[in-house]
Amino acid sequence: MDKLAKAGRSVFGICICVFGLQYFFYRGYAGGLPPMPPWAAGGITGAYFIGAILVVTGLAIAAGYRVPVFGTVLGAIFFACVVAFHFQKLSLVIHDGNARTRASEVVALGAIAWAIAGIAAARKRPEQTGGWKIVQEVGRWLLAITLIIFGVQHFMYAAFVATLIPAWIPGHLFFTYLTGAGMVATGISIATKVYARLAGILLGSMFLFWVVFLHAPRVMAQIHNGDEWTSAFIALAMSAGAFVVAATSRRGGGIVGPRDEQH
Repeated sequence: MDKLAKAGRSVFGICICVFGLQYFFYRGYAGGLPPMPPWAAGGITGAYFIGAILVVTGLAIAAGYRVPVFGTVLGAIFFACVVAFHFQKLSLVIHDGNARTRASEVVALGAIAWAIAGIAAARKRPEQTGGWKIVQEVGRWLLAITLIIFGVQHFMYAAFVATLIPAWIPGHLFFTYLTGAGMVATGISIATKVYARLAGILLGSMFLFWVVFLHAPRVMAQIHNGDEWTSAFIALAMSAGAFVVAATSRRGGGIVGPRDEQH
């Protein structure tokens, strides 16, 4: 399971790097590209600045270099962007499903970054986990909350979500509701630490399935559509984060410690 955690951490870091590079490519804030909303101020200078931060932090996390520090910084930046920029149009975020999803995705990615930071710190120095434990726990709770939000939105916008499912999969509405229920259940499981490992594995597998069978074909069909690339890497980052949670959770709940891994 330790290899799964490292692989998940590395893939997550690579996805963050891709987001950073997209800011340089688009020379601005584009669609749902995290962590900045399209209406944020800053222009090309702001885009290059946030892009550089994402590339540096993403590379560090992917390479396993000072993960607690860079993971904490990355998560803090994502949360700050939600409060300072997404919440500039709070009414839109509350009432518009698209804006709410984009803000929630930023929170979810920031939560994963904090969870990864706390887990890495606990494994490196298990005797000094006070502050890092708080970071990890906040990340876990925020990830759980966003998963519940995503799940509820599958019920709120079921007709639209059903159109995103590939035509060769039958029962679009059924799988839309099933996915929504699964996200809510997974969020509750991660929050309560009950069957968190199983929930993380199932969640990671589901997101990975989407990457391969939903997002990849859409990217190939619209190779120049930046939103499709962003959506694919957000799903991949969520999958990676879920596998990290799974790999570092006990079967009954909680986080696996260094002693546990010896058994």
